[in-house]
Amino acid sequence: MRRGRRKSAGDEAEVDMTPMLDIVFIMLIFFIVTATFLDEKGVDLTQPPPPPDNDIPTKSTPAITVYVDGRDQCSVDGQSTTCDRVSLRVERLLADKPGASVILRLDEGARHELLVGLKDELDTKGLASKIEILRATG
Repeated sequence: MRRGRRKSAGDEAEVDMTPMLDIVFIMLIFFIVTATFLDEKGVDLTQPPPPPDNDIPTKSTPAITVYVDGRDQCSVDGQSTTCDRVSLRVERLLADKPGASVILRLDEGARHELLVGLKDELDTKGLASKIEILRATG
């Protein structure tokens, strides 16, 4: 007669995984609730509609062009001048062309100090100007 079943050496005790799964789900819920999500804004890539054909400008604004070449030689509207007299020449041309804009065009090889000096000189006299750097082609 057998009185009970004897455990053999190969039987192992089972571990109850329910409490560990409860803790994992509680931690998961905690991290989801406390997480902060970034509000990332995208770039609007839609292009504006083209202007209507009947909206053609009738009058163009005159411009005074100051050019500095790669050898730091200055010219105003195609006439060569010394770089320290550029603002005087521009003021004289503005008397003939009221409301004209001033464009500073510099060659890529021109000194940056010259650009800063010309821009500062025009700004101190109240002459707004736009800067264009011309890249060497080829």
